Amino acid sequence: MTERYLILSDGTAYKGQAFGSPATTSGTIVFNTSVTGYQEIITDPIYHNQIIVFTTPTIGAVGVNHESYESILPTAKGVVVREVAEVSTNRQRSLSLDQFLRVHNIPGIAGIDTRQLVRKLRTHNGLNASIVDVADEHAFDQLNAIVLTNQQVSQVATPRPYANPGMGHNIVVMDFGLKSGILRELAVRDANVTVVPYTTTADDILNLDPDGIILSSGPGDPRDLGKDILTTIKTLETRVPLLGIGLGHELFALANGATIQRLPVAHQGMNHPIREIITNQIMYAAQAEEYGVERDSINRDQLLITHIDLIDGSIQGLRHRDYPAFSVQFFPDAAPGPWEATQVFDDFIELTGIRGEQH
Repeated sequence: MTERYLILSDGTAYKGQAFGSPATTSGTIVFNTSVTGYQEIITDPIYHNQIIVFTTPTIGAVGVNHESYESILPTAKGVVVREVAEVSTNRQRSLSLDQFLRVHNIPGIAGIDTRQLVRKLRTHNGLNASIVDVADEHAFDQLNAIVLTNQQVSQVATPRPYANPGMGHNIVVMDFGLKSGILRELAVRDANVTVVPYTTTADDILNLDPDGIILSSGPGDPRDLGKDILTTIKTLETRVPLLGIGLGHELFALANGATIQRLPVAHQGMNHPIREIITNQIMYAAQAEEYGVERDSINRDQLLITHIDLIDGSIQGLRHRDYPAFSVQFFPDAAPGPWEATQVFDDFIELTGIRGEQH
């Protein structure tokens, strides 16, 4: 393998071996603790403009297959691993990880001490990084001069509506960086889905006569999306059952007067224990979040906390006291992740069923 370097904005350099695309790349560097599901993670729009460090020692052993895409065109900026597997015996494999990254012009670097790197990232949140051929002064100057956009949602969300037809309840999904796992779970429940741009007005959404509305997951800081989005959500939650997921959860909280804060350490993985307060049940679910709802900002007359993270106590679920609207910070679609969290979609469809019967 060709020698390449991973450099960080704090001045650190790591020597490794290139795989994937030979391009030079820059982005925010994050780590993910998932043991499996690297294809779903790399293709998840939430990793737009990010370089992903995988903590699992070997990545690539099952190749890439057509069933595990979370978006058609991945927009992650790079992949960092301890070891990349060159051989796969998975019968579903259509490409190796190396080939897949080359097709999508995403550089990879192997041979990195990811344990030491993750320790650094846990105490230095929000570092930028580059994968380069030479770790010289010029490379660091270019890295430090880079300005990453805060308009990630507009770059990954759909610009026009499209349908994912079914024979069941009529669901409208507002696309803030929609991952395919959400559509799969709705398809399993035979929902008739219309995906709309996140800028769609409340009137245009209501004209579609939805039985339920989903605010999808997506990348970036929800505070960058503006007040018009929050006004739309505030209107919709009073009219139709609503579910927010990931970024959609944060927007639901903002629309109801809560504030958002950046987490000291981002949650990226599928092994996070979450407690549902009303049942006291514990589930494990996937998370990919850099921001969270500030507990003290919640108006308890409006919102009820439904789920908490057992590692750091962060809020993982909210429900409105007056309307059939709720949200979860974690990813309930099991793509990748444990299947137990998919109950969230059953709860949502049950809410939409009440409205569907009224029709």
